Amino acid sequence: MPESAVGQLILFILVVLASAHLFGSLFTRLRQPRVIGEILGGLIVGPSLLDLSAGSEAGLTKPALDVLYWIGLLMLMFLSGAETQGLFRREERRPIAWMGIVGTVLPFVIALLLSTRLNLSSLMGTAQNRIALVLVIGIGTAVTSIPVISRIFHDLRILHTRFAKLILGVAVIEDVVLWAVLAVATALAESKALPTGVIAQRVTLTVIYFIAGLALFPRLARRLHEARWNLFVRHSTTAYLILLLFAYVALAAAMNVSLVLAAFLAGFAIPRESLGITQSLNEVKGVAFGCFIPLYFALVGYKLDLGKSFNLTMVAGFLGAACVIKLISVLAGAKLAGFSIPSCINLAVATNARGGPGIVLASVAYAAGIINAQFYTTLILLAVVTSQAAGAWLEHALRKGRPLLTEEPDNWALQKSDDRVIGSSGEVKNIAA
Repeated sequence: MPESAVGQLILFILVVLASAHLFGSLFTRLRQPRVIGEILGGLIVGPSLLDLSAGSEAGLTKPALDVLYWIGLLMLMFLSGAETQGLFRREERRPIAWMGIVGTVLPFVIALLLSTRLNLSSLMGTAQNRIALVLVIGIGTAVTSIPVISRIFHDLRILHTRFAKLILGVAVIEDVVLWAVLAVATALAESKALPTGVIAQRVTLTVIYFIAGLALFPRLARRLHEARWNLFVRHSTTAYLILLLFAYVALAAAMNVSLVLAAFLAGFAIPRESLGITQSLNEVKGVAFGCFIPLYFALVGYKLDLGKSFNLTMVAGFLGAACVIKLISVLAGAKLAGFSIPSCINLAVATNARGGPGIVLASVAYAAGIINAQFYTTLILLAVVTSQAAGAWLEHALRKGRPLLTEEPDNWALQKSDDRVIGSSGEVKNIAA
């Protein structure tokens, strides 16, 4: 790449990153999810409003932007996987199981059944693989965001409450399963011209990688971290974490497994109890959330061309159907777990936030040719709208002093220290009865 092109690339990164942080900060001040502001920042400097597409592809080169895009995406999933550890306490397993099974499996199955009866040609991408498309529709209906909902909880100062832990526990179950399904869908899309045996081999490798990533790799990572000969840990634990991420991704690439799934499992394998890991992970978070992740979300917005790929009928139809199916399913699961109706509603609205995983789903499916540009835009808007709604709902409830989590008599004992939150005006509020 010539020096002039490097200069153009740096200028482009400067504009997009500054716009992402500017609008992200604005949305934070408005008590809205920051990620939505970051996407909007990329959209505003993108081809929808400013005709930068021609110059960017000629001078900045698309591969350079793709590398930045993927680094941000992989770091997002890596840190999301790291957030999945230590969530399941004994008193939370029953409600998480109910909401996870009913609130995830039911909408996924309903979406699959409905998809088999519909003409999906208007949604299909270049891969022309109906099975992969149906799987993506199911994931888009059932998925819950770990990164965005975690950020919302953090901003509302309720991240350590029982309500937050229940939502994150459900999101973990959903994401682990649904990322594996997405990996299978991607393998099917990329293998359309291959024999059935090769497709079966790729799907089998994905399943093997998934199982090993949950059961085997974390143990190996823990032993590697504690090994005396591991110079990387002694020299720089932060560098070691990045190398761990790259090792997972490289192995997945060699096995033709989804890189997104690999990054998520790499974060899951981090030995959090080891000395120095927490501080190093915070350093990775600082760089990721300061640069690469906002840049990723801004590039998601930059790629949106609402003038050409926006279909109001498609957006309204899928948004309404996905939200109704998800909300009713989680309401049923929460009620079966023994929660009161107000608690069920709060749990359902929070779980309905697609956020980062919804955006990742759209990005990966579009890149694999599973979906077309119009459905890509629909999935992005679904993620944005549901995240916006969840953040606004929870902030409004807390501001009004309403409990987010109430329980029926004779259910689990509450941990009072976990259910107090400092409101925006400084007063202490109870979020659980």
